[in-house]
Amino acid sequence: MNIPAELRYTSDHEWVRLEGDIATIGITDFAQHELGDIVFVDINTVGKELASNEIFGTVEAVKTVSDLFLPMAGTILEVNAGLESAPESVNTDAYGAGWMVKVKVSNPDEFNSLLDAEKYGALIG
Repeated sequence: MNIPAELRYTSDHEWVRLEGDIATIGITDFAQHELGDIVFVDINTVGKELASNEIFGTVEAVKTVSDLFLPMAGTILEVNAGLESAPESVNTDAYGAGWMVKVKVSNPDEFNSLLDAEKYGALIG
């Protein structure tokens, strides 16, 4: 299972890459594997300010729909437009082309309270 060391993770299987006060967020390799083939990503929260752990969208796989939880409070700046025509990017490149949103975070220090790669690896076994 791919768990990049430079990212932080949630117990709900989202990942965060923080650059200054901009967080790029997606779902982990583990999550996409558990969901199966991703067929649709629904995120309509651009411009909205959300608290951490609020739902910012959903991801739909062949057999299920799963909520997406925001790991860090902030304002949704951008949705990955490429997912509209190629939602399977989440399956093939979860930490690259399959990113979901960019967020201007309210408190960058929240990043340090998320799981590091070692703790996330222990969580998923």
